[in-house]
Amino acid sequence: MNVVITGGGRGFGRTVARRFAAQGATVVVTARDLAAAQRTCDELPDAHALQCDLTDPASVRRCAEQAEQLLGHVDVLVNNGAAFLAQSEADDESIVRTILSGSAGTVLATENFLPLLRRSDRPDVVTIVSQEAESRSDPQHIAHAAFHAAKAGQGRHAEIMSQRLRPEGIRVISVYPPDFDNDDHAPRHGVLTAQSVADCVLFAVNQPRDCFIRSFHFEPMVSGTGSG
Repeated sequence: MNVVITGGGRGFGRTVARRFAAQGATVVVTARDLAAAQRTCDELPDAHALQCDLTDPASVRRCAEQAEQLLGHVDVLVNNGAAFLAQSEADDESIVRTILSGSAGTVLATENFLPLLRRSDRPDVVTIVSQEAESRSDPQHIAHAAFHAAKAGQGRHAEIMSQRLRPEGIRVISVYPPDFDNDDHAPRHGVLTAQSVADCVLFAVNQPRDCFIRSFHFEPMVSGTGSG
């Protein structure tokens, strides 16, 4: 399995890269900071680091061209890269970058990697959205409205592409987690972990090709017991 993960230099991108590598996948880790992508790859067998700025169309296009040279085809594209923006940190430039990296970046990555996905006999596109894209999101969340807007754009794009690409056998899967703990070495009781979210991604892409899982939506933990 050839897997490309955007925003793989840290956090959830690094976790899902580890999980795919543990299953024997060849992983391409992309990040705006090439050194961050390389640090993730240093932990993995048979992994490649590529620079990719999701706000720059030329950078995304160049990344796809480099991935083609390395892999020939792509089986799974994980649209994970998206800038977070807290209300307390917002200025005009950060607002634009947040919306571009999340919404436009997801569209650009999907479009540029589609030719490589079409060469696969098991193509999947997975977009890590957020519960903050939904109307039931917490109005008191620390994220700036630009982050909510970017995530909503990701989610809508995934819905449209799921309908349009399904006749080609390309599955488009959206994941809508709440805030989750990226420290898998010390998970907090009752808090969703990156490991669990990554396991949902692997579960989806490993299903038979006649199984189209369109999205995962998570429910909050209740009194310290199970989640949905």
